[in-house]
Amino acid sequence: MPLIPQLPPPPGGALLARLHAINAEHGYLPQEALRRAADDLGVPLSQLYGAASFYASFSFEPRGRHTIQVCQGTACYIRGGDKILEKIETVLDVQPGETTDDRLFTLEIVYCVGSCSMSPVVRVDGDTYGRLKPDRLPRILQKYRQADEPEPEGGEKRS
Repeated sequence: MPLIPQLPPPPGGALLARLHAINAEHGYLPQEALRRAADDLGVPLSQLYGAASFYASFSFEPRGRHTIQVCQGTACYIRGGDKILEKIETVLDVQPGETTDDRLFTLEIVYCVGSCSMSPVVRVDGDTYGRLKPDRLPRILQKYRQADEPEPEGGEKRS
């Protein structure tokens, strides 16, 4: 049986390095950028998709500037993590895996952040909030909204 000719793989690490560069530039992996990368690297597009879909750090959909992770592990769930998740879904009008229309927040479910003694726990980017009650969430989210507001004309700080 004749062998099917295969293209040689790109130099070590080039494929992942390109995926990281695309992700850093766009915040996700747009199809057009993946097509250009496949052409540049001389590999099938499926090879890029295969690598990108393997790693949780890559997304094929636009993500928010801030990632909210709501723990639904046993300790968090038992202590009200489900109510925390429901409140965030209501306040932001998104479901887990979705991004708000303004692309400010992406909501994710996780099953342990290693802070069980502080349950229920929510992480926003790298910030961990523990022993939460649903009524505290709007104030926490407002902190991230304010951080993304543009500076007023003249460079004056708001109080």
